[in-house]
Amino acid sequence: DSPEASPSVVFENIERCGLKLLQMLLESISGLDGDADFTVELIPEINVAVATFIKSIDTKEFVQKCSEHKRVREFKLTVRLLESTQAIKAENLPDSISTDYLTVYFENARNGGGPVSDVQLFPEENSAIINFCDHKGNT
Repeated sequence: DSPEASPSVVFENIERCGLKLLQMLLESISGLDGDADFTVELIPEINVAVATFIKSIDTKEFVQKCSEHKRVREFKLTVRLLESTQAIKAENLPDSISTDYLTVYFENARNGGGPVSDVQLFPEENSAIINFCDHKGNT
């Protein structure tokens, strides 16, 4: 494991926050520009949003600032660093996709990949789970 903190932060319990509100809150806390310095992805199925910082910041310090912020507490948001994982889920895949294609695609360094240990296809969902040999290949 690298001592470097993840560039991504998870916001949980986001039902009271839309995307725009969350972006404004992040801009206020971080002092950064939401259009240039970070991205926010809502995952409404699990009531979570993930903010990924393009501009390098101390995300551990940012999480601490968030946990002390008045509005974050009012909205009952919890904030934590996104942990590393060795597996990802790829969705909206074409019907004709193969495990070989996915393996080569996700092992390609240009795609942020790394050595793949296993690919499980779920054709009925047009998705797959890609398992990496280590957590560095799942960006």
